[in-house]
Amino acid sequence: MGLISFGAFTLLVAIIAWWSTRKTDENTSDGYFLGGRSLTGPVIAGSLLLTNLSTEQIVGMNGVSFRDGIPIMAYEVVAAIAMVFTAFVLLPKYLKSGIATIPQFLQNRYAKSTKTIVSLLFLLGYAISMLPTVLYSGALAINTMFDIPELLNMEPEPALWVTVWSIGIIGSIYAIFGGLKAVAVSDSINAVGLLIGGSLIPIFGLMKIGDGNVLTGLNKLTTALPEKFDIIGGPDSDVPFWTLFTGMIIVNFYYWGTNQAIIQRALGAKNLKEGQKGLLLAAFIKILGPFIVVLPGIIAFYIFNGDLANADEAYPMVVKAVLPVAFIGFFAAVLFGAILSSFNSALNSSVTLFGLDFYKEYINKDANEKQVVRAGKTFGIVLALFSMGIAPLLYGVEGGIFTYLQELNGTHSVPILAIILVGIFNKRVSAKAANIGILFSVITYLVTLYVIKPDISFLHLMGILFVLTVIIMFIITAFSPRTSDYDQEYTKQVDITNWKYLKPVGYVIVGLVIALYISLS
Repeated sequence: MGLISFGAFTLLVAIIAWWSTRKTDENTSDGYFLGGRSLTGPVIAGSLLLTNLSTEQIVGMNGVSFRDGIPIMAYEVVAAIAMVFTAFVLLPKYLKSGIATIPQFLQNRYAKSTKTIVSLLFLLGYAISMLPTVLYSGALAINTMFDIPELLNMEPEPALWVTVWSIGIIGSIYAIFGGLKAVAVSDSINAVGLLIGGSLIPIFGLMKIGDGNVLTGLNKLTTALPEKFDIIGGPDSDVPFWTLFTGMIIVNFYYWGTNQAIIQRALGAKNLKEGQKGLLLAAFIKILGPFIVVLPGIIAFYIFNGDLANADEAYPMVVKAVLPVAFIGFFAAVLFGAILSSFNSALNSSVTLFGLDFYKEYINKDANEKQVVRAGKTFGIVLALFSMGIAPLLYGVEGGIFTYLQELNGTHSVPILAIILVGIFNKRVSAKAANIGILFSVITYLVTLYVIKPDISFLHLMGILFVLTVIIMFIITAFSPRTSDYDQEYTKQVDITNWKYLKPVGYVIVGLVIALYISLS
Protein backbone atom coordinates (compact mmCIF):
# COMPACT_ATOMS: atom_id res chain seq x y z
CA MET A 1 0.00 0.00 0.00
CA GLY A 2 2.82 2.38 0.91
CA LEU A 3 4.57 1.90 -2.42
CA ILE A 4 1.29 2.39 -4.34
CA SER A 5 0.49 5.71 -2.64
CA PHE A 6 4.13 6.75 -3.12
CA GLY A 7 4.00 6.09 -6.86
CA ALA A 8 0.53 7.63 -7.32
CA PHE A 9 1.39 10.94 -5.62
CA THR A 10 4.75 11.23 -7.40
CA LEU A 11 3.09 10.62 -10.79
CA LEU A 12 0.35 13.15 -10.01
CA VAL A 13 2.91 15.88 -9.30
CA ALA A 14 4.77 15.12 -12.54
CA ILE A 15 1.57 15.32 -14.61
CA ILE A 16 0.51 18.64 -13.05
CA ALA A 17 4.00 20.10 -13.60
CA TRP A 18 3.92 19.03 -17.26
CA TRP A 19 0.41 20.44 -17.79
CA SER A 20 1.33 23.78 -16.19
CA THR A 21 4.47 24.24 -18.29
CA ARG A 22 3.39 22.83 -21.66
CA LYS A 23 2.97 26.32 -23.19
CA THR A 24 6.19 27.82 -21.83
CA ASP A 25 8.73 28.47 -24.60
CA GLU A 26 11.78 26.57 -23.34
CA ASN A 27 13.89 27.51 -26.34
CA THR A 28 14.42 31.04 -24.97
CA SER A 29 16.60 31.97 -22.00
CA ASP A 30 13.77 33.68 -20.10
CA GLY A 31 11.40 30.79 -20.81
CA TYR A 32 13.77 28.03 -19.73
CA PHE A 33 15.90 29.70 -17.06
CA LEU A 34 13.31 32.06 -15.49
CA GLY A 35 9.97 30.41 -16.24
CA GLY A 36 9.11 33.21 -18.67
CA ARG A 37 9.29 35.75 -15.81
CA SER A 38 5.76 34.70 -14.87
CA LEU A 39 6.07 33.34 -11.32
CA THR A 40 3.60 34.62 -8.71
CA GLY A 41 4.08 35.10 -4.95
CA PRO A 42 2.61 31.76 -3.76
CA VAL A 43 4.56 29.78 -6.39
CA ILE A 44 7.79 31.59 -5.45
CA ALA A 45 7.16 30.99 -1.74
CA GLY A 46 6.44 27.29 -2.26
CA SER A 47 9.49 26.82 -4.45
CA LEU A 48 11.75 28.72 -2.03
CA LEU A 49 10.58 26.62 0.91
CA LEU A 50 10.85 23.26 -0.79
CA THR A 51 14.20 24.05 -2.40
CA ASN A 52 15.46 24.78 1.11
CA LEU A 53 13.40 22.29 3.09
CA SER A 54 14.85 19.18 1.53
CA THR A 55 16.36 16.09 3.02
CA GLU A 56 19.80 17.57 3.67
CA GLN A 57 17.92 20.13 5.78
CA ILE A 58 15.33 17.83 7.40
CA VAL A 59 17.60 14.83 7.89
CA GLY A 60 20.71 16.91 8.66
CA MET A 61 19.17 19.39 11.12
CA ASN A 62 17.24 16.70 12.99
CA GLY A 63 20.50 14.79 13.21
CA VAL A 64 22.12 17.82 14.86
CA SER A 65 19.13 18.35 17.22
CA PHE A 66 19.40 14.66 18.18
CA ARG A 67 22.91 15.42 19.44
CA ASP A 68 22.66 19.05 20.48
CA GLY A 69 19.03 20.13 20.94
CA ILE A 70 17.26 23.27 19.70
CA PRO A 71 20.15 25.77 19.18
CA ILE A 72 20.32 24.49 15.58
CA MET A 73 16.93 26.17 14.98
CA ALA A 74 18.90 29.40 14.42
CA TYR A 75 19.41 28.32 10.80
CA GLU A 76 15.62 28.36 10.36
CA VAL A 77 14.47 31.45 12.23
CA VAL A 78 17.35 33.78 11.30
CA ALA A 79 16.52 32.86 7.70
CA ALA A 80 13.27 34.83 8.09
CA ILE A 81 15.23 38.02 8.80
CA ALA A 82 17.48 37.33 5.80
CA MET A 83 14.44 36.97 3.52
CA VAL A 84 13.01 40.24 4.80
CA PHE A 85 16.33 41.93 3.98
CA THR A 86 16.32 40.40 0.50
CA ALA A 87 12.76 41.61 -0.13
CA PHE A 88 13.58 45.13 1.07
CA VAL A 89 17.07 45.64 -0.40
CA LEU A 90 18.46 43.00 -2.75
CA LEU A 91 15.52 41.91 -4.93
CA PRO A 92 14.68 45.48 -6.08
CA LYS A 93 18.30 45.88 -7.21
CA TYR A 94 18.31 42.54 -9.05
CA LEU A 95 15.01 43.09 -10.87
CA LYS A 96 16.01 46.62 -11.80
CA SER A 97 18.90 45.13 -13.79
CA GLY A 98 16.69 42.44 -15.37
CA ILE A 99 19.29 39.74 -14.66
CA ALA A 100 18.94 35.94 -14.89
CA THR A 101 21.99 35.14 -12.72
CA ILE A 102 23.73 36.76 -9.76
CA PRO A 103 27.06 36.75 -11.65
CA GLN A 104 25.41 38.88 -14.36
CA PHE A 105 24.61 41.45 -11.68
CA LEU A 106 28.26 41.35 -10.60
CA GLN A 107 29.42 41.89 -14.18
CA ASN A 108 27.27 44.99 -14.38
CA ARG A 109 28.60 46.25 -11.04
CA TYR A 110 32.24 45.20 -11.35
CA ALA A 111 33.59 43.43 -14.46
CA LYS A 112 33.37 40.30 -16.59
CA SER A 113 36.25 38.76 -14.61
CA THR A 114 34.25 39.06 -11.37
CA LYS A 115 31.27 37.37 -13.01
CA THR A 116 33.45 34.49 -14.21
CA ILE A 117 35.08 33.91 -10.81
CA VAL A 118 31.73 33.91 -8.97
CA SER A 119 30.06 31.65 -11.55
CA LEU A 120 32.91 29.19 -11.10
CA LEU A 121 32.53 29.34 -7.30
CA PHE A 122 28.81 28.64 -7.59
CA LEU A 123 29.35 25.70 -9.93
CA LEU A 124 32.06 24.18 -7.73
CA GLY A 125 29.87 24.65 -4.66
CA TYR A 126 26.91 22.92 -6.29
CA ALA A 127 29.05 20.10 -7.70
CA ILE A 128 31.06 19.33 -4.55
CA SER A 129 28.69 20.16 -1.70
CA MET A 130 25.03 20.87 -2.48
CA LEU A 131 24.15 18.29 -5.15
CA PRO A 132 25.96 15.33 -3.52
CA THR A 133 24.59 16.10 -0.01
CA VAL A 134 21.02 16.33 -1.30
CA LEU A 135 21.36 12.99 -3.06
CA TYR A 136 23.06 11.32 -0.10
CA SER A 137 20.63 12.54 2.57
CA GLY A 138 17.64 11.76 0.37
CA ALA A 139 18.82 8.26 -0.40
CA LEU A 140 19.59 7.65 3.28
CA ALA A 141 16.04 8.70 4.26
CA ILE A 142 14.33 6.59 1.57
CA ASN A 143 16.52 3.56 2.33
CA THR A 144 15.79 3.74 6.06
CA MET A 145 12.04 4.33 5.72
CA PHE A 146 11.44 1.57 3.17
CA ASP A 147 14.17 -0.86 4.31
CA ILE A 148 15.63 -0.76 0.80
CA PRO A 149 18.83 -2.65 1.74
CA GLU A 150 16.69 -5.53 3.02
CA LEU A 151 14.41 -5.45 -0.06
CA LEU A 152 17.45 -5.56 -2.36
CA ASN A 153 19.29 -8.03 -0.12
CA MET A 154 22.26 -5.66 0.00
CA GLU A 155 24.41 -3.99 2.63
CA PRO A 156 23.42 -0.36 3.47
CA GLU A 157 26.29 1.26 1.59
CA PRO A 158 25.86 -0.56 -1.77
CA ALA A 159 22.08 -0.02 -1.52
CA LEU A 160 22.81 3.68 -1.12
CA TRP A 161 24.45 3.72 -4.56
CA VAL A 162 21.29 2.27 -6.14
CA THR A 163 19.00 4.84 -4.50
CA VAL A 164 21.31 7.79 -5.19
CA TRP A 165 21.43 7.00 -8.90
CA SER A 166 17.67 6.42 -9.09
CA ILE A 167 16.93 9.80 -7.47
CA GLY A 168 19.61 11.52 -9.53
CA ILE A 169 18.26 10.28 -12.86
CA ILE A 170 14.65 11.28 -12.09
CA GLY A 171 15.75 14.68 -10.72
CA SER A 172 17.87 15.33 -13.79
CA ILE A 173 14.90 14.74 -16.10
CA TYR A 174 12.85 17.32 -14.16
CA ALA A 175 15.58 19.95 -14.06
CA ILE A 176 17.30 19.56 -17.40
CA PHE A 177 14.29 18.97 -19.63
CA GLY A 178 11.64 20.97 -17.75
CA GLY A 179 13.32 24.27 -16.94
CA LEU A 180 12.62 26.54 -13.98
CA LYS A 181 8.84 26.65 -14.31
CA ALA A 182 8.50 22.85 -14.15
CA VAL A 183 10.75 22.88 -11.07
CA ALA A 184 8.78 25.70 -9.42
CA VAL A 185 5.33 24.21 -10.06
CA SER A 186 6.28 20.75 -8.79
CA ASP A 187 7.92 22.43 -5.78
CA SER A 188 4.74 24.30 -4.90
CA ILE A 189 2.64 21.13 -4.87
CA ASN A 190 5.20 19.20 -2.83
CA ALA A 191 5.63 22.14 -0.43
CA VAL A 192 2.02 21.81 0.71
CA GLY A 193 2.42 18.06 1.16
CA LEU A 194 5.72 18.47 3.00
CA LEU A 195 4.32 21.04 5.42
CA ILE A 196 1.37 18.75 6.18
CA GLY A 197 3.38 15.52 6.31
CA GLY A 198 6.31 17.13 8.12
CA SER A 199 3.97 18.50 10.80
CA LEU A 200 2.48 15.05 11.37
CA ILE A 201 5.83 13.56 12.43
CA PRO A 202 6.28 15.61 15.63
CA ILE A 203 2.53 15.37 16.38
CA PHE A 204 2.51 11.58 16.17
CA GLY A 205 5.86 11.50 17.99
CA LEU A 206 4.52 13.51 20.92
CA MET A 207 1.37 11.36 20.95
CA LYS A 208 3.53 8.24 21.19
CA ILE A 209 5.50 9.71 24.11
CA GLY A 210 2.32 11.03 25.82
CA ASP A 211 0.18 7.89 25.34
CA GLY A 212 -2.06 9.58 22.81
CA ASN A 213 -1.91 13.14 24.16
CA VAL A 214 0.30 15.72 22.42
CA LEU A 215 0.56 18.11 25.40
CA THR A 216 1.38 15.27 27.79
CA GLY A 217 4.05 14.10 25.38
CA LEU A 218 5.58 17.59 25.14
CA ASN A 219 5.60 17.89 28.93
CA LYS A 220 7.30 14.50 29.28
CA LEU A 221 9.86 15.42 26.62
CA THR A 222 10.79 18.82 28.11
CA THR A 223 10.90 17.36 31.63
CA ALA A 224 13.10 14.40 30.67
CA LEU A 225 15.44 16.38 28.38
CA PRO A 226 15.55 20.02 29.61
CA GLU A 227 19.09 20.45 28.26
CA LYS A 228 17.82 19.84 24.72
CA PHE A 229 15.48 22.85 24.97
CA ASP A 230 18.06 25.46 25.96
CA ILE A 231 18.22 27.75 22.93
CA ILE A 232 21.38 29.50 24.16
CA GLY A 233 24.04 27.20 22.73
CA GLY A 234 27.22 26.90 24.81
CA PRO A 235 30.82 26.96 23.49
CA ASP A 236 30.69 23.25 22.59
CA SER A 237 27.31 23.50 20.86
CA ASP A 238 26.99 23.14 17.09
CA VAL A 239 25.62 26.69 17.19
CA PRO A 240 27.21 28.72 20.05
CA PHE A 241 24.92 31.66 20.88
CA TRP A 242 27.30 34.42 19.78
CA THR A 243 27.60 32.93 16.29
CA LEU A 244 24.11 34.36 15.70
CA PHE A 245 25.85 37.72 15.30
CA THR A 246 28.79 36.48 13.20
CA GLY A 247 28.64 33.52 10.81
CA MET A 248 24.93 32.76 11.22
CA ILE A 249 24.02 36.12 9.71
CA ILE A 250 26.43 35.53 6.82
CA VAL A 251 25.15 31.99 6.14
CA ASN A 252 21.54 33.14 5.95
CA PHE A 253 22.04 36.43 4.11
CA TYR A 254 24.17 34.63 1.52
CA TYR A 255 21.75 31.72 1.15
CA TRP A 256 18.52 33.70 0.88
CA GLY A 257 19.86 36.78 -0.87
CA THR A 258 22.67 35.75 -3.19
CA ASN A 259 22.60 31.96 -3.71
CA GLN A 260 21.69 31.39 -7.37
CA ALA A 261 19.72 28.19 -6.67
CA ILE A 262 17.46 30.08 -4.26
CA ILE A 263 17.19 33.60 -5.61
CA GLN A 264 16.51 32.34 -9.15
CA ARG A 265 12.90 31.75 -8.06
CA ALA A 266 12.48 35.42 -7.14
CA LEU A 267 14.30 36.52 -10.32
CA GLY A 268 11.54 34.73 -12.25
CA ALA A 269 8.83 36.88 -10.61
CA LYS A 270 6.37 38.64 -12.93
CA ASN A 271 7.08 41.86 -10.99
CA LEU A 272 8.73 43.09 -7.79
CA LYS A 273 5.48 42.93 -5.80
CA GLU A 274 5.06 39.20 -6.49
CA GLY A 275 8.71 38.53 -5.65
CA GLN A 276 8.38 40.38 -2.33
CA LYS A 277 5.13 38.60 -1.48
CA GLY A 278 6.80 35.24 -2.15
CA LEU A 279 9.82 36.05 0.01
CA LEU A 280 7.76 37.34 2.95
CA LEU A 281 5.28 34.46 2.85
CA ALA A 282 8.19 32.02 2.88
CA ALA A 283 9.81 34.00 5.74
CA PHE A 284 6.70 33.72 7.90
CA ILE A 285 6.47 29.96 7.34
CA LYS A 286 10.21 29.57 8.13
CA ILE A 287 9.53 30.76 11.69
CA LEU A 288 7.44 27.60 12.11
CA GLY A 289 10.24 25.51 10.61
CA PRO A 290 11.81 24.23 13.86
CA PHE A 291 8.64 22.22 14.51
CA ILE A 292 9.52 20.12 11.44
CA VAL A 293 13.33 20.20 11.29
CA VAL A 294 14.36 20.27 14.97
CA LEU A 295 11.70 18.75 17.27
CA PRO A 296 11.63 15.27 15.63
CA GLY A 297 15.36 14.86 16.35
CA ILE A 298 14.78 15.45 20.06
CA ILE A 299 11.80 13.07 19.98
CA ALA A 300 14.09 10.47 18.38
CA PHE A 301 16.62 10.97 21.19
CA TYR A 302 13.87 10.24 23.75
CA ILE A 303 12.39 7.23 21.93
CA PHE A 304 15.74 5.57 21.18
CA ASN A 305 17.43 6.67 24.44
CA GLY A 306 20.09 8.54 22.48
CA ASP A 307 21.34 5.24 21.09
CA LEU A 308 21.80 5.63 17.35
CA ALA A 309 25.16 4.95 15.69
CA ASN A 310 24.53 7.56 12.96
CA ALA A 311 22.72 10.73 14.10
CA ASP A 312 21.68 11.41 10.49
CA GLU A 313 19.39 8.37 10.75
CA ALA A 314 17.39 9.96 13.59
CA TYR A 315 14.69 11.46 11.36
CA PRO A 316 13.91 8.48 9.11
CA MET A 317 14.02 6.21 12.19
CA VAL A 318 11.49 8.33 14.08
CA VAL A 319 9.25 8.45 10.97
CA LYS A 320 9.19 4.64 10.91
CA ALA A 321 8.56 4.52 14.65
CA VAL A 322 5.65 6.98 14.93
CA LEU A 323 3.92 7.39 11.55
CA PRO A 324 0.97 5.05 10.85
CA VAL A 325 1.68 2.68 7.97
CA ALA A 326 -1.11 4.23 5.87
CA PHE A 327 0.73 7.57 5.85
CA ILE A 328 4.23 6.31 5.07
CA GLY A 329 3.75 6.03 1.29
CA PHE A 330 2.34 9.57 1.01
CA PHE A 331 5.02 11.05 3.25
CA ALA A 332 7.80 9.23 1.42
CA ALA A 333 6.43 10.64 -1.87
CA VAL A 334 6.46 14.17 -0.42
CA LEU A 335 9.96 13.63 0.94
CA PHE A 336 10.98 12.29 -2.46
CA GLY A 337 9.59 15.50 -3.97
CA ALA A 338 11.69 17.52 -1.53
CA ILE A 339 14.78 15.58 -2.54
CA LEU A 340 14.08 16.21 -6.21
CA SER A 341 13.37 19.87 -5.47
CA SER A 342 16.75 20.71 -3.96
CA PHE A 343 18.59 18.53 -6.45
CA ASN A 344 16.88 19.87 -9.56
CA SER A 345 16.96 23.44 -8.25
CA ALA A 346 20.74 23.38 -7.88
CA LEU A 347 21.06 21.55 -11.19
CA ASN A 348 18.79 24.02 -13.00
CA SER A 349 20.82 26.91 -11.58
CA SER A 350 24.05 25.23 -12.68
CA VAL A 351 22.64 24.81 -16.19
CA THR A 352 21.68 28.51 -16.16
CA LEU A 353 25.12 29.64 -14.98
CA PHE A 354 26.98 27.53 -17.52
CA GLY A 355 24.73 28.40 -20.46
CA LEU A 356 24.63 32.16 -19.90
CA ASP A 357 27.91 32.90 -18.11
CA PHE A 358 30.34 30.45 -19.77
CA TYR A 359 29.00 29.02 -23.04
CA LYS A 360 27.55 32.27 -24.37
CA GLU A 361 30.41 34.36 -22.98
CA TYR A 362 33.50 32.32 -23.84
CA ILE A 363 32.69 29.25 -25.95
CA ASN A 364 30.22 30.45 -28.60
CA LYS A 365 29.58 34.19 -28.46
CA ASP A 366 27.36 34.03 -31.55
CA ALA A 367 25.14 31.26 -30.16
CA ASN A 368 21.41 31.79 -30.47
CA GLU A 369 19.13 31.21 -27.48
CA LYS A 370 18.25 27.67 -28.53
CA GLN A 371 21.95 26.74 -28.69
CA VAL A 372 22.58 28.29 -25.25
CA VAL A 373 19.76 26.25 -23.72
CA ARG A 374 21.01 23.05 -25.42
CA ALA A 375 24.57 23.62 -24.18
CA GLY A 376 23.28 24.21 -20.66
CA LYS A 377 21.32 20.95 -20.75
CA THR A 378 24.39 19.01 -21.89
CA PHE A 379 26.45 20.48 -19.06
CA GLY A 380 23.65 19.59 -16.63
CA ILE A 381 23.82 15.93 -17.62
CA VAL A 382 27.59 15.83 -17.01
CA LEU A 383 27.25 17.60 -13.65
CA ALA A 384 24.45 15.29 -12.54
CA LEU A 385 26.54 12.20 -13.31
CA PHE A 386 29.48 13.69 -11.41
CA SER A 387 27.31 14.39 -8.35
CA MET A 388 25.80 10.92 -8.40
CA GLY A 389 29.31 9.49 -8.31
CA ILE A 390 30.34 11.57 -5.26
CA ALA A 391 27.16 11.35 -3.14
CA PRO A 392 27.49 7.77 -1.80
CA LEU A 393 31.04 8.55 -0.61
CA LEU A 394 29.52 10.81 2.09
CA TYR A 395 28.18 7.77 3.99
CA GLY A 396 28.90 8.26 7.71
CA VAL A 397 30.69 11.61 7.21
CA GLU A 398 32.15 12.94 10.47
CA GLY A 399 30.03 15.56 12.26
CA GLY A 400 26.91 14.83 10.21
CA ILE A 401 25.85 15.86 6.73
CA PHE A 402 24.39 19.24 7.69
CA THR A 403 27.55 20.49 9.40
CA TYR A 404 29.66 19.19 6.49
CA LEU A 405 27.50 21.15 4.04
CA GLN A 406 27.59 24.41 6.03
CA GLU A 407 31.37 24.25 6.59
CA LEU A 408 32.09 23.69 2.91
CA ASN A 409 29.65 26.42 1.84
CA GLY A 410 31.68 28.98 3.80
CA THR A 411 34.27 28.81 1.02
CA HIS A 412 32.03 30.76 -1.35
CA SER A 413 29.31 32.29 0.86
CA VAL A 414 31.63 34.76 2.64
CA PRO A 415 33.24 36.40 -0.44
CA ILE A 416 30.09 36.40 -2.59
CA LEU A 417 27.99 38.09 0.09
CA ALA A 418 30.79 40.58 0.82
CA ILE A 419 31.23 41.78 -2.77
CA ILE A 420 27.46 42.02 -3.38
CA LEU A 421 26.74 44.06 -0.24
CA VAL A 422 29.75 46.32 -0.75
CA GLY A 423 28.85 46.72 -4.43
CA ILE A 424 25.29 47.78 -3.58
CA PHE A 425 26.11 50.18 -0.76
CA ASN A 426 29.29 51.70 -2.21
CA LYS A 427 29.61 53.08 -5.75
CA ARG A 428 33.41 53.44 -5.79
CA VAL A 429 34.73 49.95 -4.93
CA SER A 430 36.54 48.54 -7.96
CA ALA A 431 36.53 45.21 -9.77
CA LYS A 432 40.16 44.65 -8.76
CA ALA A 433 39.17 45.03 -5.11
CA ALA A 434 36.30 42.55 -5.52
CA ASN A 435 38.44 39.94 -7.30
CA ILE A 436 41.28 40.13 -4.78
CA GLY A 437 38.75 40.03 -1.94
CA ILE A 438 37.25 36.79 -3.33
CA LEU A 439 40.64 35.07 -3.72
CA PHE A 440 41.79 36.19 -0.26
CA SER A 441 38.60 34.89 1.37
CA VAL A 442 38.54 31.51 -0.40
CA ILE A 443 42.21 30.70 0.21
CA THR A 444 42.27 31.95 3.81
CA TYR A 445 39.08 30.07 4.74
CA LEU A 446 40.22 26.73 3.30
CA VAL A 447 43.72 26.96 4.81
CA THR A 448 42.44 28.06 8.22
CA LEU A 449 39.63 25.50 8.49
CA TYR A 450 41.29 22.43 7.00
CA VAL A 451 45.03 22.99 7.60
CA ILE A 452 45.40 25.19 10.70
CA LYS A 453 42.16 23.85 12.27
CA PRO A 454 41.63 26.54 14.94
CA ASP A 455 39.67 25.81 18.13
CA ILE A 456 36.75 28.09 17.22
CA SER A 457 33.41 27.54 15.49
CA PHE A 458 33.59 27.74 11.71
CA LEU A 459 30.73 30.26 12.02
CA HIS A 460 32.96 32.64 13.98
CA LEU A 461 35.68 32.11 11.37
CA MET A 462 33.22 33.14 8.67
CA GLY A 463 32.33 36.31 10.58
CA ILE A 464 35.97 37.31 11.05
CA LEU A 465 36.80 36.59 7.42
CA PHE A 466 33.81 38.59 6.17
CA VAL A 467 35.04 41.70 8.01
CA LEU A 468 38.62 41.20 6.76
CA THR A 469 37.43 40.75 3.17
CA VAL A 470 35.44 44.00 3.29
CA ILE A 471 38.42 45.87 4.80
CA ILE A 472 40.75 44.55 2.09
CA MET A 473 38.30 45.65 -0.61
CA PHE A 474 38.23 49.21 0.74
CA ILE A 475 42.03 49.34 1.12
CA ILE A 476 42.58 48.22 -2.49
CA THR A 477 39.93 50.67 -3.71
CA ALA A 478 41.75 53.51 -1.93
CA PHE A 479 44.74 52.86 -4.22
CA SER A 480 42.80 51.69 -7.29
CA PRO A 481 39.23 53.09 -7.36
CA ARG A 482 36.72 52.95 -10.20
CA THR A 483 37.19 55.63 -12.81
CA SER A 484 33.58 56.76 -12.19
CA ASP A 485 30.80 56.02 -9.74
CA TYR A 486 28.65 52.99 -10.56
CA ASP A 487 25.21 53.97 -11.87
CA GLN A 488 22.71 51.11 -12.10
CA GLU A 489 20.55 51.09 -15.22
CA TYR A 490 16.83 50.16 -15.09
CA THR A 491 16.16 47.70 -17.93
CA LYS A 492 12.35 47.87 -17.48
CA GLN A 493 11.93 44.13 -18.01
CA VAL A 494 9.59 43.95 -15.01
CA ASP A 495 7.74 46.51 -12.90
CA ILE A 496 9.75 47.33 -9.74
CA THR A 497 7.06 49.04 -7.67
CA ASN A 498 7.24 47.88 -4.03
CA TRP A 499 4.38 45.86 -2.51
CA LYS A 500 2.32 48.29 -0.43
CA TYR A 501 2.37 46.03 2.66
CA LEU A 502 6.12 45.36 2.46
CA LYS A 503 7.15 47.36 5.53
CA PRO A 504 4.45 46.34 8.05
CA VAL A 505 4.69 42.63 7.12
CA GLY A 506 8.51 42.74 7.19
CA TYR A 507 8.60 44.41 10.61
CA VAL A 508 6.11 41.90 12.06
CA ILE A 509 8.27 38.96 10.86
CA VAL A 510 11.44 40.42 12.45
CA GLY A 511 9.50 41.06 15.67
CA LEU A 512 8.29 37.44 15.77
CA VAL A 513 11.84 36.13 15.44
CA ILE A 514 13.05 38.29 18.34
CA ALA A 515 10.04 37.28 20.46
CA LEU A 516 10.70 33.59 19.76
CA TYR A 517 14.29 33.83 21.02
CA ILE A 518 13.26 35.74 24.13
CA SER A 519 10.53 33.21 24.96
CA LEU A 520 12.87 30.20 24.63
CA SER A 521 15.90 31.68 26.41
